[in-house]
Amino acid sequence: MLLHGSISIPLRSPLHLKSPPTQPRHIAVSSHSPLTTAYSISDEELESRGFSLRRTITDLNLDQLNTVFVSVGFPRRDTDKIRIALENTDTMLWVEYEKSKKPVAFARATGDGVFNAIIWDVVVDPSFQGFGLGKAVMERLVEELLQKGITNIALYSEPRVLGFYRPLGFVADPDGIRGMVYSTRKQKKKK
Repeated sequence: MLLHGSISIPLRSPLHLKSPPTQPRHIAVSSHSPLTTAYSISDEELESRGFSLRRTITDLNLDQLNTVFVSVGFPRRDTDKIRIALENTDTMLWVEYEKSKKPVAFARATGDGVFNAIIWDVVVDPSFQGFGLGKAVMERLVEELLQKGITNIALYSEPRVLGFYRPLGFVADPDGIRGMVYSTRKQKKKK
């Protein structure tokens, strides 16, 4: 998914992320959407429901985050590698549930800091799905990227959740653009 906007304020996040390619079962999608500041759920409403938005890895328990990844079907990851990925991330948002002090929603973006970004690891703990947390994280993540002047925003998504991203302005294959993913699977020789 690609998102195109018209903001030209190039800012650089203190975090820088170089992420390994994801598994090829994901598909690329893109979007054309204007920058909006009206969120579907306000920061105040999130706080009143017992949630806090976070933008750094400070206080993020990586074992707990890994548990959320696994709960939505991602493979279990080495927490040292998760830390390295997050230390190299350009933009990150996660939601902490105040009662448990655990992460319940997460998303991050990597890129060149000027033109392009890719959104990765968008997850919401299944126990907290349906409260608008995924949408809250995505709206803010996209807005932060647009405020940095990044207008080419892509993401990889499981086909079963494409409907979640469409109302946020993401579209599959705009202008005939086709994404490709490098595969480490052995290629069968043609005879």
